[in-house]
Amino acid sequence: MKRETFFLKAVVVLMGLPVVALCIFIIPEIATFLVELVPSLSYLQYPFMIGLYASAGIYFVALYQVFKLLGYIDQDLAFSDLTVQVLKNIKRCAAAIGGLFILFMPLIFMMGDLDDAPGLVLIGLIIIFACMVIAVFAAVLQKLLQNAIAIKQENDYTI
Repeated sequence: MKRETFFLKAVVVLMGLPVVALCIFIIPEIATFLVELVPSLSYLQYPFMIGLYASAGIYFVALYQVFKLLGYIDQDLAFSDLTVQVLKNIKRCAAAIGGLFILFMPLIFMMGDLDDAPGLVLIGLIIIFACMVIAVFAAVLQKLLQNAIAIKQENDYTI
């Protein structure tokens, strides 16, 4: 295994640890806080938790795709259709997480408004913005990689 990709793989694993901690400790607390804050919306506690856990699951799928991409780079398959597919999956994961947070933004806004904590809304907006930036960046890389693969194949056929 190459040293550069080993470091990046370790970083990918380390990126997953805070999300695991959030899923175990913070998400149930946030859902309970929502019920305490607005008892009339207690029926939204479990859909809210399911949405947050779904976004965490999609995040782990995206991390796995990044791990696969680094594996393809190790195997000298960086300019292949496999990497294009991985980038497409990463783009879809980022868009899905952003979409889930857009769906739950009214609840986050209501929680921030009732608790007088505008930081909640800001955190939600930052997550949505980051997801969209990642999705656009992955789409641009996907297109560039497709063009590079096409040029490489053209050059392989040229004598």
